[in-house]
Amino acid sequence: QVQLVESGGGLVQSGGSLTLSCAVSGSHLNYYSVAWFRQAPGKEREGVACISYSSASRTFGDSVQGRFDISRDNAANTVFLHMNSLKPEDTAVYYCAADKNLVDLCAHWTPAPEAWGQGTQVTVSS
Repeated sequence: QVQLVESGGGLVQSGGSLTLSCAVSGSHLNYYSVAWFRQAPGKEREGVACISYSSASRTFGDSVQGRFDISRDNAANTVFLHMNSLKPEDTAVYYCAADKNLVDLCAHWTPAPEAWGQGTQVTVSS
């Protein structure tokens, strides 16, 4: 069973950058599309970025388009979320999720992927 562990969260000033990592174990990353979601206090979880198993397809939420990027290193079984021009409204717990179904995950932001990580806190100060 695939397992995900996020890292790289922390406190950053507005306008700064941060890169999150999602380490995958229990299965080869090649089989999975991987997404990043986030949830701020009192708000619903939202899809942030998603990358297909081959990296050929990347999708982004409207609120992060042009500021965030997603990449993956299948050999290292790791997916990265590169966050630039951070804003206080980006403050949230960030989760990675994996699923073999590209459409469900990256087009529909399924709330029930095959696996979730435990989350990592990102706080952006103004």
